[in-house]
Amino acid sequence: MSRKREHYIIDGYNVIHSWPELEKLSRGELAEARDRLLHIMQEYGAYESYDVTVVFDALFTTDEAHEEKRGKHLTVIYTAPGETADSCIERLAYESVRMGREVHVVTSDGAEQSVILGAGAYRLPSRELLKQVKRVKKLLRKDYLIPAAAVVSRNEIGGRIDRDTAAILDALRKGKN
Repeated sequence: MSRKREHYIIDGYNVIHSWPELEKLSRGELAEARDRLLHIMQEYGAYESYDVTVVFDALFTTDEAHEEKRGKHLTVIYTAPGETADSCIERLAYESVRMGREVHVVTSDGAEQSVILGAGAYRLPSRELLKQVKRVKKLLRKDYLIPAAAVVSRNEIGGRIDRDTAAILDALRKGKN
């Protein structure tokens, strides 16, 4: 039996307002900050082999609740009007824990962290997730970007054969037999 992927449930707006880069971006365009967070979490989840659910509340909107799949392992939930992200996160955490999954809830909300611990999930403050994301980005750069950018040195035969053999090969190349 294969082990179930760990499930990260993220309080989207809490993270946006806890990470300096996203906080600054949200002041100008909140939708852009959301998209940036989703991109980061999709990359992070793929690298770490986690299922990730990001929850944004629609407490003060009239938009309908909806769920989006972004790839196989990233789900985005926009709650119903009047529903908080916290209540949705609590429900998701309880359901996932009951299914036998290891669940990590990312929020810096102290009250929410207490409820999550009672549900059997792990809590992860938003700033700690930022540290983990930065660690993964550093590993990605090291593993994938630096080797591709390394200077390719020439591997010439002249440096590996003796002088007499080089002279014979040079004569053959020039057609002097």
